[in-house]
Amino acid sequence: MKRTWQISTVTDAARARIATARLAAAYGVPPLDRTRLAAALSAHLRQCLTKGGVWRLSLAVTRAPGEGTLLHTVVTPSHDAAAAGEPPWRTAVACPESARADGGDGVPEDPAVLAEALLGADEDTALVLEKLTEQEQLVAFHREELHQTNQGVLALHAELDAAGRAQREAFAAERKARTEAENARRRLTFLADASAVLTASLNHDEIVRRLPDLLVPEYARSVDVWLFDHDDQQRQTPHPAAAVVAARTGRPQYAADHPGGLPGVDDQPPSALEPGRPLLCIPLPTRRAPLGVLTLSPPGERWDPDDAVMLIELTRRASIAIDNARRFEHNRDIAETLQRALLTDLPAPPGLSLAARYLPATHGLNIGGDWYDAFRQPDGSLIAVVGDVTGHGLHAAVMMSQLRTALRAYAVDGGSPGRLLTRLHMFLHHLQPDLYATAVIARFHPDDPTLTWAAAGHPPPVLRTADGRVTTLDAKPGAMLGIPLRQEIDDHTVRLTPGSTLALYTDGLVERRARGIDPGIERLAAALGAFRSAELDADLEGSADRLLDPLLSDSERDDDVCLLLCHLDGAG
Repeated sequence: MKRTWQISTVTDAARARIATARLAAAYGVPPLDRTRLAAALSAHLRQCLTKGGVWRLSLAVTRAPGEGTLLHTVVTPSHDAAAAGEPPWRTAVACPESARADGGDGVPEDPAVLAEALLGADEDTALVLEKLTEQEQLVAFHREELHQTNQGVLALHAELDAAGRAQREAFAAERKARTEAENARRRLTFLADASAVLTASLNHDEIVRRLPDLLVPEYARSVDVWLFDHDDQQRQTPHPAAAVVAARTGRPQYAADHPGGLPGVDDQPPSALEPGRPLLCIPLPTRRAPLGVLTLSPPGERWDPDDAVMLIELTRRASIAIDNARRFEHNRDIAETLQRALLTDLPAPPGLSLAARYLPATHGLNIGGDWYDAFRQPDGSLIAVVGDVTGHGLHAAVMMSQLRTALRAYAVDGGSPGRLLTRLHMFLHHLQPDLYATAVIARFHPDDPTLTWAAAGHPPPVLRTADGRVTTLDAKPGAMLGIPLRQEIDDHTVRLTPGSTLALYTDGLVERRARGIDPGIERLAAALGAFRSAELDADLEGSADRLLDPLLSDSERDDDVCLLLCHLDGAG
């Protein structure tokens, strides 16, 4: 089907538009598409009329496989139109229905028909406006929904941002807490290790020397220890004013050109000795008065407050270690002085040489319990004794002197070594029930080549004969002196020949913690047997020294050592 209209006036254009709309309606074109077609056609026809001339409108309905029915609208200029030669204007709409009977071939000039067409156009416009209203409402709904969605997205973003910020803050707090915990663990570990190093020594000079090694360079760039009564040279050395204030007040002082902000530390002006370097002056406290002042310079610009607290605590522990070491040294000096004062000179009886050695312990307060003695009895016999009081220090030294005095008093009445030890046992048991001792006594008589000896819980004497043979005199000994037990200590005898040498000693010479006492006695016997008789005859004092050297070379000497050599002169 095809229809054509000639258009040269507005009336022609109106009729063509109406015809097009009626034909589209007849083919079931939806009102919205129909209105779009009519509006587009009207706009183009208005342009055509403006240009002038005659224009041709063609409407054609075609059917194509796969495309359905289409209504084609074509406007072309006639030969006399101003726009002759222009390309045709085309548009097409789908026709969902077959043509109805009222399609009509044209539009009569009846006003009623025109009015009806106008009303129909208004109905289409109303439908379009209704659709437009629906679309506007839909757009408004979607706009509101979009707005709410945007608000929700913004709120979600805000919540996510807040959650992310909170998570970052939590992570930062956790890292900070972990770092602080690690630093605290590091400080505590250092404090424990440093305390162990400081308390491992009982030499206060050694403790002072160890402080810089512990603190430099991690916690201080330099360390100075000022001990008030250490030596005259240190008292003459100038010290920062802050150190003097710390010594006078007993409070730590921080000297710098800026506040330190260190807990428990007073701020002072910078030191005139070193104005460009901050100084931390910490007193070395004791129960009575400070021992001195520890002055430190920071490893960097300044100290961390927690490090300063740790340094103050370390200084307190170092002060305790130094004070304890000084007390130990004082007591050890007293005990050693008393011990040596009580070890009298040895007699020189005819035909018998004596050599004694006493070596105090080098580790710990293990001085005062060991002693040796030699004296004559009224009948001319010589008593040689070596003993060891349990315990150490001044108390042991005092008890040793009392036993020595008691033994000399008992020996005036005569009596064999076993009888003397029995009386000493009773004396000690009644005088000091909680204190014990060991001892060995040997008696030499100038007119009798027989050695009489007795031991009470003591290492056995070692006898070397002139021919180099060595015997350990380990016949049945008595128990320790002073134990809560009645005992009669037996005498033992052995015949001596000229050139024989008897060694009496304490357990500090032969006993080692890792190996016990028996291997040490065997080493002593072997060392004594290695001497030649001529050496012992000529130089018993030098022989005593040469005997001690190999026996003590493997020992840290944590106990006293006593050695008494008794040598019978050779036959000639």
